[in-house]
Amino acid sequence: MSKSLPQLKIINRLHVFRAVQRMTQEQLAKEVGVTRATIVAIEGGGYNPSLELAFRIARYFRTDINTIFSIEEEIK
Repeated sequence: MSKSLPQLKIINRLHVFRAVQRMTQEQLAKEVGVTRATIVAIEGGGYNPSLELAFRIARYFRTDINTIFSIEEEIK
């Protein structure tokens, strides 16, 4: 019998980091080289950033990726 693997969900705190910096989604998008729609999708959980983009975002906020993005297991 094979075990089914749990689904992994990426949780992000991007909106919190933006709020602390008092910046708009548009401003962050320009800083990391993406569209505002990409930032909206990431914050809403509809899009998981590439590893490169996650690093760019973390570098912009001078923190590590795990501080902004984390993984949660969904058991179904």
